[in-house]
Amino acid sequence: MKNPIILIFAFIVAAKAQGNTLVLLDNQVIKETHSIFFKSLQDRGYTLTFKIADDSSLVLSKYGEYLYENLIIFAPSVIEFGGNLNVDTITQFIDNGGNVLVAGSESTGDILRELASEVGFEVDEEGAFVIDHLNYDSSDEGQHTKLVVSSENLIDAPVIVGIKKNIAPILYQGTGILADSENPLVLPLLTADSTAYSYQPDQAIKEYPHAIGKDTVLIAGLQARNNARIVFSGSLSFFSDEYFTSPVEKVSGDLKSAKSGNEDVAVAISQWVFKEHGRLRVKAVQHHKAGENAPPHDYTIMDDVVYKIGIEIYDNGKWKPFSANDVQLEFVRIDPFVRTTLKSNANGVYEAKFKIPDVYGVYQFKVDYDRVGFTRLYSTTQVSVRPLQHTQYERFIDSAYPYYTSAFSMMLGLFVFSIVFLHMKDDEKKSKNE
Repeated sequence: MKNPIILIFAFIVAAKAQGNTLVLLDNQVIKETHSIFFKSLQDRGYTLTFKIADDSSLVLSKYGEYLYENLIIFAPSVIEFGGNLNVDTITQFIDNGGNVLVAGSESTGDILRELASEVGFEVDEEGAFVIDHLNYDSSDEGQHTKLVVSSENLIDAPVIVGIKKNIAPILYQGTGILADSENPLVLPLLTADSTAYSYQPDQAIKEYPHAIGKDTVLIAGLQARNNARIVFSGSLSFFSDEYFTSPVEKVSGDLKSAKSGNEDVAVAISQWVFKEHGRLRVKAVQHHKAGENAPPHDYTIMDDVVYKIGIEIYDNGKWKPFSANDVQLEFVRIDPFVRTTLKSNANGVYEAKFKIPDVYGVYQFKVDYDRVGFTRLYSTTQVSVRPLQHTQYERFIDSAYPYYTSAFSMMLGLFVFSIVFLHMKDDEKKSKNE
C-alpha cells in the first residue's frame, strides 16, 4: 500500500496544477518584451512560473502527477532543455492531456524543430524567413520579411481566433511552417498570402523553397485525440508588446490600421489552446420508451424510443448549455441502423424520437460530435433489443386473410366431401339390400 503522506502530497500537487503554467524563455528580457501577453494570462487567473529553457531544475511532474496544466515555450534558440525536460517528456505531457504553446523564429533550433515534427508540423531551417514582396509593412527594413497579413487568412473558426471581420490586419515576422495535410488533427490557424515563400533573405534562391504561397503556415494548431491542444507559431515577435501596439500600413496602402490585430488573435488563440474556449462535456444521458420516464431493462423490436442528452460548454469560467443544430445520434449494432439529427431546446438538452428497427441484438446510442475548434464529444450507451414474446404477436394479420380463407375453405370442403361420401355409402347399402 502506498504511503498516505505521499498520496496526500500528490493530491495537493494535482490540485495546484489546475491553471498552473510553466513558461520557458530564452532569457529574462522576453518576460519584459512580451509583458502584455503574459499579463493577459495572469488577469485570466493563470499562475505563471518563468524559467530559462536550459535551467537544470526543470521538471514537469513529481510522484506521477504533473505540476503544470499548460506549457509555454518562448525559447526559439534553445539548444537543449534543462533538467529532465526533453522532447519525449513534452510529448508524454501532451499524451496525458497537457496543452503546449510554442513560439519559434528564424533562429528556431533543432530541438523545437523535432518537437514540431512530433505533432505534425515541419519548420523551415534556421535563418529562413517568410518573405512576401507584395504584402509587407511600410516600416520593413528592406528584406520584406515584416509581413502584413489580412484577417481573411485566419482559419474560419471563431471559437479559435475570434470573429475575423472584427480583427485588424496582423503583423508577422518569422519562419514558415508546413502542416501535414494527411493529418486530420492539424489546423492551419494563420496562413501567408499566395505571393509569399519561406527562404533565407540574404541568399539567392537556388532550390525550391521550403514552403510557398498559401501552403506556408504561419501559426499551426493541433487538437490531439485526447483533446490536448498544441499551437506552434513561427514568430515570437507575433506575441510581443511591439507588435501588439504597433500601427499597420501595408506598402500598397490597401491595409491600414492604427493598431494591429495581433493582441486580439494572440489572446483568442491562448484561450483556445488552454481550453478556455471550445470545451464540451456531457451533462446527462436519458433514454426510455415513449410514454414512460425510466429506462427499461431491455427494449423490444419496433418500440418507440425517446433519447435525450445534455451538453454543456465551458464559457468564461462556467459551464453553460451548448447550442448547436448539427448534433447527430446513431443507433448502432456494428453498423448504424438509425442516424438522426437531435433537436435542441434552450437548456442544452438534445432529443430524438425514433422507432427501434425490426432486428434484435445489442445496440448502442452513440453521439460522436467532432467539430473544428471544439473538444471531441463522444458518448455511448449500450442497450439490449429482444424479439417479440409469443404473447406479443398479433392474433390476426390482415395480410394473412387469404391463408385463413384457404384453410377454412379446405375444412369446409372436407366437411362437405365427408357428408357426400358417407351419404353415397348409405345409398349403396340400401340398393344392395333391396
